Amino acid sequence: MSDASQPSLIEADVDNDTSPASLSEEDSLPSSPTTSSIGSHTDDEQESDAEREWKESLQQLELLLTMVVVPYVGKYFGRKCAYWGWAKFMEWKYPVEIVVTSPKMFKGTGAIEAAASL
Repeated sequence: MSDASQPSLIEADVDNDTSPASLSEEDSLPSSPTTSSIGSHTDDEQESDAEREWKESLQQLELLLTMVVVPYVGKYFGRKCAYWGWAKFMEWKYPVEIVVTSPKMFKGTGAIEAAASL
């Protein structure tokens, strides 16, 4: 699959440079991490993981609100406002009295209509 002209991602170190400069760099690195640095590193890592999860959950809540809750509530109250406005207009324009006979049925129908096209 790989072409011979393309360099591979893993190449063996061909030249064994044992100059004092390269040895001093390797010697200056700690051979094993100390216990205090391990503890502080894991605390920072756990804190960053917790912070990342918190931000993700806030983002999910924001999406839930903007994509589901706000449109549904807006549609429900928009229809309720439209019905109220139409009733007021009909009472003003014509000698008609608009009466909602069953408020529970009116609210239930409004909720169902608002959710119908979501």
